Amino acid sequence: MKKTQRIRSTTILSVRRGEDVAIGGDGQVTLGDTAIKHDARKIRPLMDGKVLCGFAGSAADAFALLERFEAKLDQYKGNVRRAAIELAKEWRTDRALRRLESLLVVVSKDATLMIGGAGDVIEPTDGVIGIGSGGMYAAAAAKALLQNTELPADQVVERSLHIAGDICVYTNREITVETVKQ
Repeated sequence: MKKTQRIRSTTILSVRRGEDVAIGGDGQVTLGDTAIKHDARKIRPLMDGKVLCGFAGSAADAFALLERFEAKLDQYKGNVRRAAIELAKEWRTDRALRRLESLLVVVSKDATLMIGGAGDVIEPTDGVIGIGSGGMYAAAAAKALLQNTELPADQVVERSLHIAGDICVYTNREITVETVKQ
């Protein structure tokens, strides 16, 4: 008997350059070895676009976590770091939440954070973070572009995601890029 096919999808990348921060994602959703959707939107604006969130993993799990993160943002009056830490604590200790399989990248003018179910809240030193199937390809491309060009953050994200789409079979070139509103 064949194992249940796993849905794979997503490359999410965030880049910070100076005062600018951008986050983007591809649109592919894959079931086993078949691409079943090409234009999924995996970036969500929160707090009127002052906070942006991208997700990788199970969409249902990600939406459950996004709702909880948004509630934490409201509870802590827009303090992204505090909301992320409180979500990670709850995610790790709550019996039902522990089963959720997703990662979040949250960006604001002040923070770039990856939030994971093991209680992880990670802020990259260089302002570049990639998650999902093609996340490391996109992050590598972004680091090279940041070192060798003067492109703004949104263009670095877009070009890096296109590069990841050329390499990773679980990533396509249907890209969505958002920038944080100041």
